[in-house]
Amino acid sequence: MKAAVHTRYGPPEVVQIKDIPKPVPGRKDVLVRVHTATVNRTDAGFRSAEYFISRFWSGLFRPKQQTLGCEFAGVVEAVGPEVSKFAVGDRVFGYNDSSFGSHAEYLIASEDGLLATIPENLSFDSAAAIMEGAHYALCDIRAAGIRAGENAMVYGATGAIGSAAVQLLKHFGVHVTAVCPTQHVELVRRFGADVVIDYQTQDYTQTDRRFELVFDAVGKSSFGICKPLLSKKGVYVSTELGKGGSNVFLALITPWFKGRKVIFPIPQNNMEDLLFLRDLAAKGIFQPLIDRTYPLDEIVEAYRYVGSGQKVGNVLVRVG
Repeated sequence: MKAAVHTRYGPPEVVQIKDIPKPVPGRKDVLVRVHTATVNRTDAGFRSAEYFISRFWSGLFRPKQQTLGCEFAGVVEAVGPEVSKFAVGDRVFGYNDSSFGSHAEYLIASEDGLLATIPENLSFDSAAAIMEGAHYALCDIRAAGIRAGENAMVYGATGAIGSAAVQLLKHFGVHVTAVCPTQHVELVRRFGADVVIDYQTQDYTQTDRRFELVFDAVGKSSFGICKPLLSKKGVYVSTELGKGGSNVFLALITPWFKGRKVIFPIPQNNMEDLLFLRDLAAKGIFQPLIDRTYPLDEIVEAYRYVGSGQKVGNVLVRVG
């Protein structure tokens, strides 16, 4: 089968399209013929190993999982003899950021892993983009403890995480102020943001509103810059480590003091969240934002685009 393979860490060019053996499902496994996958920050991070700490999971000197891709949607091609939840022909989607594998024509998924059927009203493309950005957003929102009627600011509201955060916060009854560039103001409004600040023409730190949560979905602000925006017991959370790992350090020390604090929650992958997000998508409450679609043969270009910092929402790879 055709797959995108990287045998060393580095820039997008380390990824090559190769023919590798088609996997065989085990007794409790499902063989999925991949239709659509995504290229996202998780994939790019493990490909580059820019954060050296990631190598403790992916391999110190060379990648253990040579075919990346943590999100996917496709059709069940075969099942192991003990599989009872899925049948050949089922449309399924899933998420796997430990063994990856969706940047290939086929992948193996455990019946008991993060795998579920796709609702009839969702396309492969929409289903493939449900989990990665949204489950990070959901984790951070829950950890912040924000409640209906309170105020949140989402900085970077057009990324996969930020666009999901806006929609999820609105679903939970939160008043949302979103920060984005000029060309995406109307898009963010359509996702339900109550106030949209164009950072190219306005200084987002000069708003009079105070927030129970400031959520930096792109890692371009800091606690120091955003602290004046927080309410007396407000929470700052970023999707990045911060300069010199400062967000991790601040998450350890600020909770010891009364008042504003930083959190840096570690996301947990569970079936309940996958089904929750799937059901919101099926009802139209959450719509994964799609930017561009590339064929598998052009996955290097997809990685380059993801790394450019210009993407809006999710970048898809059409495999089948």
